[in-house]
Amino acid sequence: MSREKIADGGAVRPAPGRVEDVRRGNLARVLAAIAQARTDPRRYPTRAELASLTGLTKASVSSLVAELADSGLVMESGATRDGERGRPGVGLELSTRRGVVGLEINVDYISAGLLDLGGALRAHRTLECRNRGRSPESVMALLAGLVSDVAAEAAAAGIDILGGGLAVPGLVDTASGTVSSAPNLQWHSVALQLDGLLPGAPLGTVLYNEANCAALAELWYGHGQDFRDYLFVSGEVGVGGGLVIGSRLFAGPHGQAGEVGHVVVDPSGPDCSCGGRGCLETFAGQEAIFAQAGIPAGAASVRLGQLVEQLDAGNASATSAVARAGRYLGIAAASTARLMNLSAVVLGGHFTRMGPWIAPAVVRSLADHAPGVVIPGRVAVSELGQSAALLGAAGSALRSVLAAPSGLTQAG
Repeated sequence: MSREKIADGGAVRPAPGRVEDVRRGNLARVLAAIAQARTDPRRYPTRAELASLTGLTKASVSSLVAELADSGLVMESGATRDGERGRPGVGLELSTRRGVVGLEINVDYISAGLLDLGGALRAHRTLECRNRGRSPESVMALLAGLVSDVAAEAAAAGIDILGGGLAVPGLVDTASGTVSSAPNLQWHSVALQLDGLLPGAPLGTVLYNEANCAALAELWYGHGQDFRDYLFVSGEVGVGGGLVIGSRLFAGPHGQAGEVGHVVVDPSGPDCSCGGRGCLETFAGQEAIFAQAGIPAGAASVRLGQLVEQLDAGNASATSAVARAGRYLGIAAASTARLMNLSAVVLGGHFTRMGPWIAPAVVRSLADHAPGVVIPGRVAVSELGQSAALLGAAGSALRSVLAAPSGLTQAG
């Protein structure tokens, strides 16, 4: 860092901007420490504990906490005792009066949800609609209606929205807000108009890949507590995937890693929407399973409910269709696990509803194709359900707040 000499004895002082850079960094350190320190839900870190956790002086922490509190990013949570002796301190937590919005566009539904900074989902709206082939403009208009409803709930609860994330099932360019390719939506090189979704939110709305968001939600709120390295497989109309390595999302150099739905599992298999043939999606996507099980046409949620009913009843066509999907899932997961040195697989999306029937088939397939690589106890079914991608998108926005709170404190 550059420093500037002054006349008295050759002493040095920070160049302009240096002190402010340090303060911005320290604000982020303190805010992150508040977020990470609360391992016991009945207890919150005090200013003294934050000083110990961050290595900053108590005076500095008090000043930084005051700035964060003035901006509404943190709040006091009553007295808490550091130990057996001494006066109790005042606990601090991320504010429940500030929040972020998670959004999702999928082939047969759109959804929006409000996450407060403490991580609680305060509102969740879903609208079933057929989006395949529909213009991006009309889908975004429907989504804006959902966002408006969620924003009204936020306002009624006294929660200010700071920003949001939008998850889409396809390859995306986050920097430009462009959907590069979403075959199941029939969208290609589509620049989405994100600015109008959350007007006035200082962080705006950021575009993400749906499966990556779901994988991150699993890391933050699900089996990521147990697994450091895993393949997350998200089943919807298509099949998405996310790779988590060392408790971090691995997205690849262009953000497109983990596309397990388009791993070829049968070179002579059916044509796929991506232009290839024999992809996992053609065997384990919703339409493939419904068709194999003989589930009649209709709304996706209704068809999934019918499939589960038939599975519960032991219907041979339904159990065979799900076992077949599980076998091909295991083939794709085996190849991915060997290639990326992964030791666990988490099943999400519609696979969660089929969990008791599809997970054993995946375990058997992995044992056949990658014996010992992913042991049975490390094939898990997500408990996040259809909320996973939305939670991941909102969680990504929340972490943007934690990483750079200084602009929000200045705005506050």
